[in-house]
Amino acid sequence: MMTQSKIAIKHCKLLIASISIWLSACNFLPSAAPVPTTIELTATVPASSWLQIYFTDPAAITSQGYEGGPDRPLVNAIDAARLSVDVAAYSLNLWSIRNALIHAEQRGVVVRMVMESDNMDNSEVQDLKDASIPILGDQQEGLMHDKFIVIDRSQVWTGSMNFTVGGAYKDNNDLICIQSGKVAEDYTAEFEEMFSEHRFAADGKAETPYPELTIDETQVEIYFSPDDGPAGRIVELIQEAQESVHFLAYSFTSNDIGTAMIDKAQAGLNVIGVMDGSQATQQGTEYDPFKAAGLDVRLDGNGKGMMHHKVIIIDEQIVITGSYNFTASAEENNDENLVIIHDQAAAAKYLEEFQRIYGEVQQP
Repeated sequence: MMTQSKIAIKHCKLLIASISIWLSACNFLPSAAPVPTTIELTATVPASSWLQIYFTDPAAITSQGYEGGPDRPLVNAIDAARLSVDVAAYSLNLWSIRNALIHAEQRGVVVRMVMESDNMDNSEVQDLKDASIPILGDQQEGLMHDKFIVIDRSQVWTGSMNFTVGGAYKDNNDLICIQSGKVAEDYTAEFEEMFSEHRFAADGKAETPYPELTIDETQVEIYFSPDDGPAGRIVELIQEAQESVHFLAYSFTSNDIGTAMIDKAQAGLNVIGVMDGSQATQQGTEYDPFKAAGLDVRLDGNGKGMMHHKVIIIDEQIVITGSYNFTASAEENNDENLVIIHDQAAAAKYLEEFQRIYGEVQQP
């Protein structure tokens, strides 16, 4: 437990840092030079813009030594934090992120966490507790399945990647960074609902400040479940598709989303996907209806971990990503987050990832 004097000191540092940040800019950009990752951004999505996109690469030689993954730029961002770091983690055992959070706490940054209660019993989480970082478990039947970090209330890191060794180096995942004060406000509101109000899953409130916004002429949509009911919007976007739907899915049991894809395929659109092999054989999976309808849907070829993406790419123009699996549990029971990015350049990067994973699939 922190002493009253320590709390007072941290509040003072928080006030000073806050004044400094908001006088300098509305959107904080880390001054530290980014570490190269397995996926480099093209000129159409430069590292200095509002959006950065990273993918894991389990087949890379560096991944065998647990180096060079998306955790490196995330650690750099945490190391550059001056005000606050709020973490919503389904699971955490990656020592690089653990160390960065502890170092941030030690230099006076306010670090707070919410977690899935079932995943708090490991040494890395205990190390964070020992460093006086407050961690609140969800303590409810549904999962606290979010994977996001808000830094200095001006940038958000999220995607399908758990903050674990497996998530960063064995599984196929994405991790994005959005530089936007408004998006950070959305995620901060969701975090405060969990951390400060102890409201999780069905007890949550649909009070996202900016559910739809424009960043540098790009339309972005932010959803949290179960509050916002993302499935309806996903179905709507699929129904509006004109040419193609590509998807990468760890778990896919949503009849509504699956039916929308089948309908589009039967209407002549190119609908193609890759699903995680271990999940595609589970009861209620959409894999069997997809195959029966003649869709080109394959099982992944990741021999080290999971094909853990939750991605849909529509008309090579729109990207849907986040922690949200295409399941009833994600829609109704779990705390999840979902981002929709209407941007051709971002879609092109995800299509590259899709083609890479499709090239490794098992034969149908």
